[in-house]
Amino acid sequence: MPHTAVDHPEFESASRATYVSDSDVLVGIASGGVAKAYLAADVGQHGVVHDQMADGPIAVTWCGICNTGVVFRAEAKGRALHFDSQGLEGLVKANEVFKDRETGSRWQQSTAKAVSGPLEGTQLALYPFIRTTWGEWRRRHPNTLVLRPLPGYAERLPLLNKRIREARLGAGPAPDGAFGYDDRLRPRETVAGLEIGGEAAAYPFSVLRQVRVVNDKVGGTPVLIVHQPAIDTTTGFESRWRDKTLRFRAVDREASKLVDLETRSSWDAYGLCLSGPLAGSHLQPLILIPEFWFAWSEFHPRTKVYNPGGNRQL
Repeated sequence: MPHTAVDHPEFESASRATYVSDSDVLVGIASGGVAKAYLAADVGQHGVVHDQMADGPIAVTWCGICNTGVVFRAEAKGRALHFDSQGLEGLVKANEVFKDRETGSRWQQSTAKAVSGPLEGTQLALYPFIRTTWGEWRRRHPNTLVLRPLPGYAERLPLLNKRIREARLGAGPAPDGAFGYDDRLRPRETVAGLEIGGEAAAYPFSVLRQVRVVNDKVGGTPVLIVHQPAIDTTTGFESRWRDKTLRFRAVDREASKLVDLETRSSWDAYGLCLSGPLAGSHLQPLILIPEFWFAWSEFHPRTKVYNPGGNRQL
C-alpha cells in the first residue's frame, strides 16, 4: 500500500475495534479527558497520522525499520505543519524522514528536528505519549478511541503486529549503513531513550525487564524509570515531590505497584500515589522514546547506557 500520511483520521470505540488483540503494540495519548490509541502496525504503514488535540495539532509517527514511535506537536514558529514520509529512498540511518508541505523542510523522525530546508535546525516539541499494549491501554482507558484503519490497510495488521512483537527478542543486525560504531548493545536491542538538559540516556529493555525500577539522574534531574515486563511498558517521571527527591522500589514482580523509601507512600506505575502521606499526588511524567539501539545511538552519539549495577557508562 502507498506510504501516505493520514490527514483526516477517523476513530471508533474500543468495543468496535475487533481487529485489535491484547498484545498489539500501540502509541497511546491521553489529554484533556480524551484517550486515543494508534496501533503501531497501522501508523507504520503511513509513517505519520495528523490529528488535532484540544491543545493543538500533533503528528503521531512510527518508523517500522527502527521500531520507533514518536509524537510531536505539528507546529513550528506559530505555524501548523503537515508532513509526508520520504519513503525508503529518503531514510537517514534507517530512520524515517518527513518533508513538511508548508516549507519543504525535511525532518528526522527520531529527533523531531529539521535536517534541511528553511526550518533547518528547528526542534519540534515532543507531545506526551506512551508505548504500550492494547490490553493495558484499554484497562487504563476503557473509553478510549481507536484509530480506524483506512480501507485496504487492516489486512496487513496481523503480519505487522507479529513483526513488532518479535522485535522484543532483539535479534538481527542493523540495516546496511545504519549502525556506525557503537557496539555497547546489540543493534536491535530496544532501549527507552531519554534526553534532559542536553544529556541523553538509554535504558535497555533487557535490563529493565530484570531490574524493573531505576532511580537515576539525567541532566541534573532525578528520574524514576519503571518497566512492567509482561507488557513491556516503560514509564518515566521526575522523582521528586516539591523539593524532596524520592527513591522507589517495586512492590510486586510486575512493578505495577511501587513504594517510595522516604515517605513509605504507595504508587502505581503511572506516577499516581495511591496511599500514604502523599496520597493523590502525581509525579511529573517524562517522555521516553523506545527504539532500537542502532537508531538511538546514531542520533544520540554521546548517550549514556544504564547497566544493572545502577551506573550509566559513556
